[in-house]
Amino acid sequence: MSEASHTFGGMSQWQVPLPLWGDDALDIVAEPRERDDTPVGLAAAASSGGWADAVGVFDLETTGVDVEHDRIVTAHVGLLDGTGTALRSRSWMADPGIEIPEGATAVHGITTAHARAEGRPAAEVIAEVVAELRELFAGGVPVVAYNAPYDFSLLKYESLRHGIPPIDAPAPVVDPLVLDKAHDRFRKGKRTLEVVAAHYDVALVGAHDAAADAIAAGRVAQALARRFALTGPVHELHTQQIAWARAQAESLTEYFVRIGRIDPEDRIDGAWPIR
Repeated sequence: MSEASHTFGGMSQWQVPLPLWGDDALDIVAEPRERDDTPVGLAAAASSGGWADAVGVFDLETTGVDVEHDRIVTAHVGLLDGTGTALRSRSWMADPGIEIPEGATAVHGITTAHARAEGRPAAEVIAEVVAELRELFAGGVPVVAYNAPYDFSLLKYESLRHGIPPIDAPAPVVDPLVLDKAHDRFRKGKRTLEVVAAHYDVALVGAHDAAADAIAAGRVAQALARRFALTGPVHELHTQQIAWARAQAESLTEYFVRIGRIDPEDRIDGAWPIR
C-alpha cells in the first residue's frame, strides 16, 4: 500500500486504499467519501444481492499470537462492494503499552519506538474498532476475517482489559481460511493468506499490513463465493462454518497426535469465530 492510500501517524480516518486486484478492469480508485454518522446505507448494501456484494473486512497486527495477553498494534476495518473496491476504509495504529517483540516487528514492521511515537492510546483505538465492527454487524453486513478466531478473540480480551464492552458473539462472519479448507479440502500446500490469495488470483501487496491483509481477505472471500457458488443466506453460511471449523480442528488434532506433535489427551480448539 502506498502512503497516500494507507496513513497511520496516530490518526484514524476514513480513506480509500488502492485496489489490490491484478485485473486492470478493476484498477479504479473510488472517490473518497466523507464519514457519515449514519449506517451509510449498510443495510441496503447487505440486501442488494448475495452476501458477497457487500462485505466488511477486519484485520489486526499485534505483539504476538497469544490472544489473551498480546496487544493490538495496528488494525483495519473497511467495507468492500461486489467488485472488491473499498467503499469505506479505516486504519489505526495503537501504542500497545508494552514492548513489541523483535519477532512481531519482523512480521509487521512496527517497532516499539514507532508505536509509542505515532500510535494513539490503545483504549481509544480498541473502542473505535469495536464501534466500527458493531456498525457493520448492525447493518447486516458480514465481516470477513482470515482465521477469524484469532482477531475476534484478541479484540475481545483487549476490550475487557480496557473496560470496553466486548463483541462476544460476532455474526455474521465469513472466514476464507475455513471456507477454503472446507471446499478444497485435499489441495496440498500452505493455507496462509498470501498462498490462498495467490491461488484465487487475488493480489496481496504489502502482506502483514492490516489494511492490505483485510482487503485481500475480503476479496478472497468473494472469489470463494464465485468459485463455489456460495450464494445462500450468510447467516446459514456462518452456522456452517462453525461446524466446518470444529471438524477441521478435530482432523488436525488427529494428525498432530499421529505424528507425535501433541499428546493424545490434547485437543486443538475448534471454537469459531471467537474463543
